Order: sequence, then C-alpha cells, then structure tokens
Amino acid sequence: MLIPSRRFGSLINSSRILLSALAPSSTSTPTSQCVRCLHQKRATPIIPQPTPFVPDVPTFLSLIGREMHKHASKFTSWDSLFSLSSAELRELGIEPARQRRYLLRQREKFKNGIYGPGGDLDVVVDGAAQLRVVEVPVESSITQGEEVNTSLPSASATLSPGMRKVIVNIAPDAEKYEYKPSDTIKKYAHMKIHRGSTVKGPFIQALKGTNGAAVLIKATEGMWEDKRGQKVDGGERRRAEVRAKKRSAERRAAGA
Repeated sequence: MLIPSRRFGSLINSSRILLSALAPSSTSTPTSQCVRCLHQKRATPIIPQPTPFVPDVPTFLSLIGREMHKHASKFTSWDSLFSLSSAELRELGIEPARQRRYLLRQREKFKNGIYGPGGDLDVVVDGAAQLRVVEVPVESSITQGEEVNTSLPSASATLSPGMRKVIVNIAPDAEKYEYKPSDTIKKYAHMKIHRGSTVKGPFIQALKGTNGAAVLIKATEGMWEDKRGQKVDGGERRRAEVRAKKRSAERRAAGA
C-alpha cells in the first residue's frame, strides 16, 4: 500500500478547500441579477425639411450623382427617403452595398445642414436662382453671428460711402435688388465675392452684361457628388506588376 507524502497530502487538502469555497451553496439566495436588453427599439429617424433648391426626392438623388436618380421611383415620399435603414434599402433593390453607404452618408450630411452649392438658397424658381453682388448699408443685419467691421473706408472707387458689398439671392429673372431694412443678409455656402464685384463659386453661369456681378445657378446632375478616385495602372497594389508587363510588351514590340 502506497502512503502519500505529507507535501502531496497538503496539496490535496488545499484543493478541496478551494473547490468548496467556489461551489455554490444550495441555501444561498442570489443577491444580483444579470439583465440583458434584447431587440432594442430603433431611434426615431430625424426627417429634415425640403429646401427651395431641393424640394423633392428626384432632385436630391440627382444632385448627389452616381446615377442615384434611377432609384427615385422606389421611394414613395420624402420621409421614406430619410427614414429607411440599410436593410430596407437593400430590399428596395439599391445595389451594390457601396451605393447604399453613399446614400446614407449623403442623407446624414443633408440632415446636419451640410449642403452643396445652392443648397442654402431661399429664392429658387424651377431649380434656378440668381446670385448678385450688391451694396447694402454697413449696419445691415447679418445671420450666423458675424460682426460688422465698422472701420471700413468711408468710400472708394468701387464702393459708396457707408456701404459694403454682399451677395444676395433673388429671382432668376430679376434685374436689380432693392434693399429693405427688414432684409437679413447671410453668407451662402461655396460662394464668395472675387475682386470686389464678381461672384465666384462652382456651377455658376454669369449673366450677360453684368461682368460677373450677377450669376445663375441651376440644379444639375452630380452637383453634390463625392468624386471617386481613379485607379492608375491597376492601383497601388498592382501598379508595379502592370507597369512591368507594359515594359515587357514594349520590348517585345521593339524587337519584332
């Protein structure tokens, strides 16, 4: 008969004590309960209001480009465009996945008030608007919390005394702008005054006889599109391989 050593016996006793401490007691009652939230409710989507430049679904899809206007008939309303999830867009047939991601990204930008050229215009007729450089009093009200620079020169060769130049949005067929004290002047995204009298910005067309002081902007396909990069010689991963094949083909053609 083998008799275990004292060292081995002490290890067995310590193991028994540890197991008895970890074993759950049949008489003990649980003091805490693990709760797991399943199937959390989806947050109510935020539906932005249409703008004069983007009044409906087809216009929005046309502006963001990438041939998204082909899916305009799949959306029953403006609310459905901004409320459907990625899985629901897939059920509508918007493929491939990168198209859905692009639409969701453009939706979020519009919800947050990040517009492309023309998106913040107020006076739009049939998708067209006019921007014109005019003079207004220095004390005229400004949106976006800007401060008026009262240290401007009293007059210059191109500026009347006590006036400053701003860009205003008027109807496409209007020939002049008449300032009213109740008018609120605001800055338009992507537009600025160039050399004191010219409107500068993307997708604008100067009106004849105004020397660039008045321009027309129209809603066109792809105005707000995020341009994708183009692969040159197969892209970064295949560039060396493609160029080596081209050089080899050129050598064979030269030796023939």
